[in-house]
Amino acid sequence: MFDRLSRRNFLQQTGIWAAAAAAGSLPRLAHAAREKELNIFCWEGYNSDEVLDPFRREFDATVRAEGLISDPDAINRLRAGEDNVWDLLNVNNPWAREILYPEKLIKPIPRDRFEPYFEKMLPQFHPPYHWAMDDGGTELLGMVQRFGPFSFVVNTDKISREMAEDQGFKLFLDPAMKDRYGVLTYDNWNIYHMCITADIDPFVKHTPEQIAAVGETARQIFNGAKLLTDDLAQMNLALINGEIDAYFTGGTYTASPARFDGATNVRGITPKSGPINGKGGIVWIEVTSVVNNPQVSPLAEEFLSYINRPEVSKAVAFAEGTYNPVTQMGNPEVMALFDEDELDAIQWDTLEEEMERSVDYDINPDYAEMYSLYAAAKRAREG
Repeated sequence: MFDRLSRRNFLQQTGIWAAAAAAGSLPRLAHAAREKELNIFCWEGYNSDEVLDPFRREFDATVRAEGLISDPDAINRLRAGEDNVWDLLNVNNPWAREILYPEKLIKPIPRDRFEPYFEKMLPQFHPPYHWAMDDGGTELLGMVQRFGPFSFVVNTDKISREMAEDQGFKLFLDPAMKDRYGVLTYDNWNIYHMCITADIDPFVKHTPEQIAAVGETARQIFNGAKLLTDDLAQMNLALINGEIDAYFTGGTYTASPARFDGATNVRGITPKSGPINGKGGIVWIEVTSVVNNPQVSPLAEEFLSYINRPEVSKAVAFAEGTYNPVTQMGNPEVMALFDEDELDAIQWDTLEEEMERSVDYDINPDYAEMYSLYAAAKRAREG
């Protein structure tokens, strides 16, 4: 069981598996052993015991899960041979359709079995749902579940929601904000948001001048920050303690744990406007796909069905770590499981409004070039 292994040991083990699989030294042993095991590479939440333990018991399975903090990094690991390790991959919406399926890193799932689940989701996710389909619109590439707007977070006792929504990401360029905010170091998200801060659409091809502008924005944002961390709990604590008044890159995903603990002045903000066809927010939608593992576990599709059960959908929404809306909240049986405090934690009251101000997360064609400038600015700030 994964919970008997340390995270470090598990990482070492997965590296051994990847090397062995690449060398072709696993075949029959792996095939025989796969009937009762499942390996999941996912964003935080799906790897929690609340989600995994009932599945382990019901299917008498050994389920191992590892959290990720970057979609591009996760995809690069599959490209490097870990498609022989994982059975399920949970990443944000564009990667399945645009990268993973064209590169044959994931495989389709049966539409007749899984599309009925989409019919019970919130209306915007009804089938055929764009991000769950291949480019030709014929193959279903995975299940969608958690989603949410993701821009930045403020302490509304210090910065009003209305002012933050009006100023958008320009808030972080205000000289008065120097040393009053943190940067949550989710690199790919930060680069997208630094594009918006520089009035640049992150999801189109960019000129050299635009790329340089993002680099300069990264330098300004990092130099004005009081705190840099990839730990959302530490960032929320700094916000609650008054060490900072806002943090760059965040949303329901990061603010909800503090809100559920009673700090409802911690709030994810979606700008009222921005450079992406007039919109300034980005919404993520996770897609969980079956990896094109030659020894894929038969439990992979069972898990995709399992997470659509009402009680499991609720557990995924409120898994240890972060709390988020789920597409299954279109099903009255799922909605009935949420109480008033839980809905407030995920900012259900403004979710529809924030979704309307946002575009769907997509791929930045100049990410690598921007990342070089971003990383240099970050290193300079860290000394």
